Amino acid sequence: MRAMAPGKLLLTGAYAVLEGAPAIVTAVDRYAVADARQTDEKPSLEVRAAFGDDTAAPRADVHALRDETGRKLGLGSSAAALVASLGARALARGEDLRSPITRARIFRAARAAHARAQGGGSGVDVAASVHGGMLRYSIDYNGHVAVRTLRVPSGVRIAVYDSGRSSRTSDLRAQFDAGRKSPKASELLRKLCDSAARASAAVEASDVGSFIGGASEFGNLLAALGRACDAPIVLPAFAELATVAERSGAAFLPSGAGGGDVCVWIGIAAPSETFAVRARALSMRPLAVGIEHGGLRPELPS
Repeated sequence: MRAMAPGKLLLTGAYAVLEGAPAIVTAVDRYAVADARQTDEKPSLEVRAAFGDDTAAPRADVHALRDETGRKLGLGSSAAALVASLGARALARGEDLRSPITRARIFRAARAAHARAQGGGSGVDVAASVHGGMLRYSIDYNGHVAVRTLRVPSGVRIAVYDSGRSSRTSDLRAQFDAGRKSPKASELLRKLCDSAARASAAVEASDVGSFIGGASEFGNLLAALGRACDAPIVLPAFAELATVAERSGAAFLPSGAGGGDVCVWIGIAAPSETFAVRARALSMRPLAVGIEHGGLRPELPS
């Protein structure tokens, strides 16, 4: 009874999604795999929050979402492991992981457990692990979540780079929360929400040019917001490469909360040689990652 759940890339909407703006997230073809026939003696905080102290949790393998040293890459490994574990338990009960009812129940349980373990958060990475594909994700002011599957705009190219530096979303969120109340940060957050909405509308309209421009604008606003909150959301290397990408008509920005982890190139062509050379000089390495469309499901035969 083995279930697999994909990781994620958050393209636009970081921080803004917590203010009611839409986020664009895509699942990626790297997976957490959980086996209900094996017990995890040291489950993650998120899995323990879902299963409780008195229930054995399935063993979850997340090595595909980490580098060769075991370092987290920022591809949503904790959410993927949690969703895969809940999926393995559902399989053991004879449930269909492709059923919308089963997926909705697992999403609710996983989102609540993830938030308890991490002290909050949007749950956008949980949605990607459950549903797969490219999603529009939003939370209204009553806390209700809306998830809609989108068609990946034809012609868009997404490339992923590892910064070689891990970050903790909870730490960045704490720094953001401490600095967000200043007038400058508040104004930038409002602009960030507007930018996220424009980027989302561009994806829904399959307007590749506007989506790339919107992602670039969103990344620049993230950098400004980080400076205003005294939070390292966009590292200097990211900012430099964003400028190089803009010269090629592309966007380059952190995937998610920033501070390290992975970042994404969004363009109509693959990264230029100029960009690739500078990325190598800044110790940024490309990752073989593609968009995944299946979401949570039984493990496929090898």
